[in-house]
Amino acid sequence: MYFGERYNSSKAESDDRRAVMRRHLIYYLRVWDKNTNKLLGHIVDINTGGFMLISEKKIELEQALDLEIRWNDPDDNEIKIEFKAESRWSSNDVNSAFFDTGFKLLGPTDDVLEPIKKMIEEYGFQD
Repeated sequence: MYFGERYNSSKAESDDRRAVMRRHLIYYLRVWDKNTNKLLGHIVDINTGGFMLISEKKIELEQALDLEIRWNDPDDNEIKIEFKAESRWSSNDVNSAFFDTGFKLLGPTDDVLEPIKKMIEEYGFQD
């Protein structure tokens, strides 16, 4: 299995750096803002502590958002994961038309963590 590199922050937040490796997905899952029902962006990599989102618009930092990941399983049944996350860092993507934003999951329950683990298993890069 492919394990991405750790995020190296340029900030002096060494105690806040990720301890769990993020997994890159082969399918960019869509993330929706539940309050506006607008597409916020697509997940690039994820773990049970947080994720990186790629988006067309810059996302304000230190903002707690009510979010939802939506996708269809192989039988075309819609699956949703609803959760709260905080935007922690942001930078321009390699493609300057996009922004990368790191999110930390806030108080995730098993109802959030279990589908994320399954998603990583199903959509993560394989060796």
